[in-house]
Amino acid sequence: MIQNVGNHLRRGFASVFSSRMSRKSASRAGHDGAMADGEGYRNPTEVQMSQLVLPCHTNQRGELSVGQLLKWIDTTACLSAERHAGCPCVTASMDDIYFEHTISVGQVVNIKAKVNRAFNSSMEVGIQVASEDLCSEKQWSVCKALATFVAHRDISKVKLKQITPRTEEEKTEHSVAAERRRMRLVYEDTIKDLLANCAIQDDLESRDCSNMVPAERTRVESVELVLPPHANHQGNTFGGQIMAWMENVATIAASRLCRAHPTLKAIEMFHFRGPSQVGDRLVLKAIVNNAFKHSMEVGVCVDAYRQEADTHRRHINSAFMTFVVLDADDQPQLLPWIRPQPGDGERRYREASARKKIRLDRKYIVSCKQTEVPLSVPWDPSNQVYLSYNNVSSLKMLVAKDNWVLSSETNQVRLYTLEDDKFLSFHMEMVVHVDAAQAFQLLSDLSRRPGWDKHYRSAELLQQVDEDDAIYHVISPPLGGETKPQDFVILASRRKPCDNGDPYVIALRSVTLPTHRETPEYRRGETLCSGFCLWREGDQLTKVSYYNQATSGFLNYVTTNVAGLSSEFCTTFKACEQFLLDNRNDLAPSLQTL
Repeated sequence: MIQNVGNHLRRGFASVFSSRMSRKSASRAGHDGAMADGEGYRNPTEVQMSQLVLPCHTNQRGELSVGQLLKWIDTTACLSAERHAGCPCVTASMDDIYFEHTISVGQVVNIKAKVNRAFNSSMEVGIQVASEDLCSEKQWSVCKALATFVAHRDISKVKLKQITPRTEEEKTEHSVAAERRRMRLVYEDTIKDLLANCAIQDDLESRDCSNMVPAERTRVESVELVLPPHANHQGNTFGGQIMAWMENVATIAASRLCRAHPTLKAIEMFHFRGPSQVGDRLVLKAIVNNAFKHSMEVGVCVDAYRQEADTHRRHINSAFMTFVVLDADDQPQLLPWIRPQPGDGERRYREASARKKIRLDRKYIVSCKQTEVPLSVPWDPSNQVYLSYNNVSSLKMLVAKDNWVLSSETNQVRLYTLEDDKFLSFHMEMVVHVDAAQAFQLLSDLSRRPGWDKHYRSAELLQQVDEDDAIYHVISPPLGGETKPQDFVILASRRKPCDNGDPYVIALRSVTLPTHRETPEYRRGETLCSGFCLWREGDQLTKVSYYNQATSGFLNYVTTNVAGLSSEFCTTFKACEQFLLDNRNDLAPSLQTL
């Protein structure tokens, strides 16, 4: 029967696409009707700001100062957060920001912010920034940002109401926000571990010392007195104002290295350690940590004190900013090398090199569109946190899509399909009389999957990365007319619900390991995005959903077999149900630790 899988798939495709054609007109009609009903829909937390860029807002290049832009971004996001919370809010953190375009004087900045998800007393606000040329009517995307705000009320503790997402975009952002929050909470420890373990080649001795600028020459220190215009109605300094002051001293430090007018390209994720109030003196320090071929990293820290006689200073925050110098054609120019001071200067120099690698990994894996991420990304300590994030968030984005089409229903197993861009996705669903937590424990252990899925010949645990992530080597029998078995190196990432209504998630994707390269014995297979979502439907009742996203060239992946298009695969899914029923009281030590 295994040899007929390819034929099953081909016949299945014919039936799926014919059924899709018959449903497409009805689906579109329903969709158009929904659009008509919700034509005037607008997210209740959405806030928009439009600002005309005047000469007083620009730098020496006649472009909008990033510091001014950061103030507008923070103000818009804060108004959105306060609209949802119904009380004052303060900026807690800002995720990585990558600036794609500069904005010239005379152009318009359009900023849109809305709350993606609310947690207990904090919320994630998504911000989109675009520029508009009033003469040509052209528009450009400038940047996207994610900020965390905390609701603050003096009298009582704030418990935020939950966001109810309506559109596909809102559902996606709401779902993935929980994963982003998880990454923020471990961000500092993650960076410390990565910096401690990241091997960076020391090239200080090999560089041409005749063209090196001493790092101390770039050091900047500036003090700012917090006045009422810099603060909100509670007297706390606007986070955007602090970011603007930080950008100012960082730009000065970068200018001292390149002897030109630098352009800020990126700000790394940072957290505000505590508030500052009107009357505080803020001491801002900046220095160029390292200069690469076309970019430089500037470190900035902010401390606060109340009176000149105070010896104790409160640390407000630290940030790392990446600058470039652009020529007349907006191309980055070569930069001089930096010569760090012995001791702390050399430490900052090496850490900047490590952060650059980490930053590139994070941007590549986290910020890229899914179609831009290769199927199998090399597994490395420097990217494991972001691969895990991408693994789970990709599955959540697939789940949030609202144009799934019911293709068949057999033995209370529903099969849905989704044709989207270059992908054909499958979704199988059933309800089982098993507690969701027990099903989560059983299905997240891939080594047990050969017991119910005959398309898994074996699944060997290669590496238990941490409590939530593991890497398996999976071997599958030959499919169709193939003679060699397939093998896969799969990262399994699991997540418990963040809040009521959230599913248990088991996400699967391919990675590469240097210890398990492709061998002549097997055909190496790859999977882009697949896994289980488990919703608690009641006491001892769980909705089990399996998802798989595949390109037309990789439809014989081992993970596709569960979500296949024939009765054989529905039988496999029913075998999964029986496995859960037979083992629901299994309290093996290996499962208790999951």
